Amino acid sequence: MHIGVIGAGYVGLVTGACLADTGNKVTLVDVDREKVDCINRGIPPIHEEGLEELLRRNQHRITASTSYHDLNEAGVLFICVGTPSAPDGSINLRYVEEAAGTIAGRLGDSWKLIVVKSTVIPGTTEEMVRPQLEKTGNRAGADFGLAMNPEFLREGKAVSDFQRPDRIVIGITDQRSEQLLRHLYAHYDAPLLVTTPTAAEMIKYASNALLATKISYANEIGNYCKQLGVDVYDVMAGVGMDHRISPHFLNAGAGFGGSCFPKDVRALISAGTEAGLSMELLRAVMDVNQRQPLRMLDLLEKHVGSLEGKRIAVLGLAFKPGTDDVRESCSLLVIEALLERGAVVVGYDPLAGANMQKHFPDILYAESARDALHDADGCLLMTDWDEFRKLDFGGMARPVVIDGRRLVDPERRQGLTYEGICW
Repeated sequence: MHIGVIGAGYVGLVTGACLADTGNKVTLVDVDREKVDCINRGIPPIHEEGLEELLRRNQHRITASTSYHDLNEAGVLFICVGTPSAPDGSINLRYVEEAAGTIAGRLGDSWKLIVVKSTVIPGTTEEMVRPQLEKTGNRAGADFGLAMNPEFLREGKAVSDFQRPDRIVIGITDQRSEQLLRHLYAHYDAPLLVTTPTAAEMIKYASNALLATKISYANEIGNYCKQLGVDVYDVMAGVGMDHRISPHFLNAGAGFGGSCFPKDVRALISAGTEAGLSMELLRAVMDVNQRQPLRMLDLLEKHVGSLEGKRIAVLGLAFKPGTDDVRESCSLLVIEALLERGAVVVGYDPLAGANMQKHFPDILYAESARDALHDADGCLLMTDWDEFRKLDFGGMARPVVIDGRRLVDPERRQGLTYEGICW
């Protein structure tokens, strides 16, 4: 089968590479010429575990282009363009609308299946994409197929998540589209749920919002546990033993970030508000998450006093380990607050230094964690990279460590002025 993918970001590139690995011919289209050239050389333009091997193994099946003309022969077109947040938190659907409009002008006489895989607010496929595709006179279900197929990929583990999914959700408008998607995903051993496009869109948002809620819940409980002198990790271990709850996403710490959770929760709040709902629970989830990492600065000041002129090491810049992505990273909030308080910031991350430099070009960046710690008056542990679990904090001017991810075991806290953010 010839598959076209519009948008070669995290979702589009992983989707295309994984579908190529099951024997399909894949054409990726993206506006970024540099990204296209990298893909055609078998070099992933993003850091994602297993992606480079996948691209090299399927280089004969994968082509990248900047032209929609190269999608003319594709029988299935996945829309995987970005859906960034607007300043008010609502979702910007411009790129989805543009993609659908461009596809409409190129549908021709042959039947194609158009699949929305971008994360879009409920109703988008039926109320925006469908009218755009039908504006030239073609009709969904007759002249072309239309479906919504949300992604459930974790950055850093996106390849394995695609290849070994928990579930596959397809929101369909006609039986032919359903049968084609069933055939396309027949290689994957996972439950497949067939529903409407709007329900499929909501499943994606409801899933991410619930996971974000679990994290903010754990952090709220963790803050109280710290006051009680109780280890929140013991508490959440007991809570997570309940099969109705599960232990996943109950690790208390500095909060969540990334390209999905904050954006999706804000978009759901905005869409719900527009529908006349208060969305109070999700507003609280975001409020807790916004405040949580800044608690680390209060703990730091408790031990070192005013941060004016103090050299502070920020270890971990990516929003999570295994990626170079700094979007909505808790470190962004922390670094901004440190600078506002007059600190000299030294950042280090195994992968994300260059990306953070785009946001804060004037702070110091170290080549290693040891270099970042040298002569530091304090250290903030922001991302749970494994290398930080074995770190020697020697060489600091003041061995003050504020741990946002519970990386320092109790036996390694000896000789340190140590505080966990909520333990």
